[in-house]
Amino acid sequence: MASCGGGFDVDAKSEKLASLEEAAAVPGFWDDASAAQAMMRDITKLRNQVGVWEKLVAHLAETRELAELGDEEIAEDLEREVAALETEVNDLAFQTLFSGQYDDEDALLSIHAGAGGTEAQDWAEMLLRMYTRWAESHGFQVDILDMSSGDEAGLKSVMLSIRGDYAYGRLQSERGVHRLVRISPYDASKRRHTSFAKLELWPDIADEIDIEIDEKDLRIDRFRASGAGGQHVQKNETAVRLTHYPSGVVVSCQNQRSLTQNMQMAMSILKTQLFELEQAKQEAEISALKGKVVDAGWGNQIRSYVLHPYKMVKDLRTGYETGNTQAVLNGRLDPFVEAYLRSIVGEEQASD
Repeated sequence: MASCGGGFDVDAKSEKLASLEEAAAVPGFWDDASAAQAMMRDITKLRNQVGVWEKLVAHLAETRELAELGDEEIAEDLEREVAALETEVNDLAFQTLFSGQYDDEDALLSIHAGAGGTEAQDWAEMLLRMYTRWAESHGFQVDILDMSSGDEAGLKSVMLSIRGDYAYGRLQSERGVHRLVRISPYDASKRRHTSFAKLELWPDIADEIDIEIDEKDLRIDRFRASGAGGQHVQKNETAVRLTHYPSGVVVSCQNQRSLTQNMQMAMSILKTQLFELEQAKQEAEISALKGKVVDAGWGNQIRSYVLHPYKMVKDLRTGYETGNTQAVLNGRLDPFVEAYLRSIVGEEQASD
């Protein structure tokens, strides 16, 4: 627990929480509703994180008192409490693996179907289902910000907002190309097909980024949001597509309730992606100075999902694999997440 406390940086989180709570108590705090809501989200997040530690410390004290009674009749109760403590400590130890600057932020996740038409688009929709189920199993909030349906089935692309403790830190293991091998349900000859989909990820930190975007550098297109038909089809042009000429970044948002809300969300996503591009540029320059080749291309496959002729999901970076493909496709991703995080920590220690 002492080790977890240091890695978890309880003191720093507690100090930051106290500072934010003090700021929230100042008269006029809600005059800027948007900024106030963002700060309240930070306060809630920190309260949850610090609360986990405080709960653990209290549980340890109670269990220690139970042990000091020395009563054999409560031995079974004591064993249960110790087992529960071990689980809580292990969970907290796992959180100490999130050492990145933005690991405790919410996440923006984008899935793009690769080449292959309907097959790849169906695979993209399978991944959407997988990540949605994973997020919901952790009690995270999932919102679809933009979605482009496939020509016959599946999805060409989709962007999600995933809000929850360490959402970005957990999902960083998923960035890259995912490969599926299966008997195609769209092939009358029942042949085996290989499909690819690319997953991109950004921390949702638009409120923390100080980036000025010149209106001359932007093309703004408004269009009707797509829907399932009937009452869900938008009658007005509420969807927005932003094209940033200098970087070539294109962002669209259609699932908010109004044109203004879609514009605000699209601008937030654009800021986040421009910030990420600048960060990647700096990291590439540093890696080049170190002599390390950076390959961030489409062919950078991270994981294979094989459903035929055998069943296996294998992460090509960590070597972690499982034969329970159905569980993985239903959202059981935590073993892959933990294996990746532990491999990153191991690499950092080796470089030190």
